[in-house]
Amino acid sequence: MHDSAFADDPQQVYDRLRAHGPAGPVELAPGVDATLVVGHETALRVLQNSTLFARDARRWKALNEGRVPLDSPVVPMMAYRPSCLFTDGAVHLRLRKAVTDSLARLNVARIRRDVEPIADYLIDRFSERGRADLLNDYAKLLPLLLFNKLFGCPADIGDALTSSISAIFDGKDAARANEELTACLMELIALKRREPGDDVTSWLIQHPAGLTDEELKDQLVVLMGAGMEPERNLIANALVLLLSPGESGRDGGMLIEDALDHVLWNQTPIANYATHYPVQDVDLGGVVAPAHTPVVISFAAANSDPALADARRTHSKGAHLAWGAGPHACPAKDPALTIALTAIERLLNALPDLVLTVPEKDLQWRPGPFHRALAALPAAFSPTPATRMAAAALHHRNDRSAASPASRPLPPADPSPAAARGTSGPQGRRKGFWSSFLDIFRV
Repeated sequence: MHDSAFADDPQQVYDRLRAHGPAGPVELAPGVDATLVVGHETALRVLQNSTLFARDARRWKALNEGRVPLDSPVVPMMAYRPSCLFTDGAVHLRLRKAVTDSLARLNVARIRRDVEPIADYLIDRFSERGRADLLNDYAKLLPLLLFNKLFGCPADIGDALTSSISAIFDGKDAARANEELTACLMELIALKRREPGDDVTSWLIQHPAGLTDEELKDQLVVLMGAGMEPERNLIANALVLLLSPGESGRDGGMLIEDALDHVLWNQTPIANYATHYPVQDVDLGGVVAPAHTPVVISFAAANSDPALADARRTHSKGAHLAWGAGPHACPAKDPALTIALTAIERLLNALPDLVLTVPEKDLQWRPGPFHRALAALPAAFSPTPATRMAAAALHHRNDRSAASPASRPLPPADPSPAAARGTSGPQGRRKGFWSSFLDIFRV
């Protein structure tokens, strides 16, 4: 599940496994074996039975015995963290309630208000060129900037957060990037304890669960990791559908909501994850999953299970498993859909003649066992003046007297650590992507 052949056509792997039963053996990365659940009914059985199938990765026998290399690319996604994603029982309930209660304070109006200026800012960065990579210039960057806003990051911390998360997702010196991510999150938590704001970090701190700094840090890591990667894939994969010719795409006038639902069914942004560890040997429809070995749920394969043919044909929203199920089901379904809907609306309204410059069949998919993610999404459109950012900033300032931000130089397109080496910012850090955005929208 880690080579280009799987990335190009994961369904053939799912179908081959399904021919022998609802689950089967796979290799997630070199030397990392697991059982992949491809049947919908069996997936629900695992997801809903937290007594028999634990999420605590400290049970992972092969890792504990040194048979899985610590530098394996899947270890950062699978190794234990004291977060709601990797805990069970009362500990999980306490941590999850803090997360769900905090996310519940993000209403639709708040999310749209935060997404729209970020979308305008990103569109203005490429609108005059008449061409863009809608993944790397837009879908990838929008969640990065948005999470800085939702978590209440000041300029300097946001720059470090953006560059470290980008490095982790891109596999660039992940160990160092993880250290930097930890440092800037601890700095953010300390700041928000002193100066709470109207943001997710402050709400987590204020929650009656009384999370420690370490617990806060790990819940924030989960929210970022579980939010940014699937969000950018949801946006990009829906854009492929909306911009492709045909009755169901651009020529058929498909609604954005329908495109998003189609993606959740058929191009599931996080295709395989939710790793469980059986507390004893378990028979999964003829395949025995040994105790303390990874059992990975294929949301994508479960969604394509022939048993769901009728539900898939009618796109019954309650049947697919893109959001998971059971006690660990995604708590951010509504915010995630609102973010994607708003981002796509803003882009299509700004660039109404947007078209893909590569046929859908020739698009390249990023290798990896867990995601269904494009490597790039090249598109073209009629060049338009970069005016949205200025209008959004002026509206944000309530028409206060200020110089037009349209004349400001745009920051580098790449939010990597190298791109952040610009003008010096506070505390001696270099000004980067997030601080450049805040320069424009400073009140």
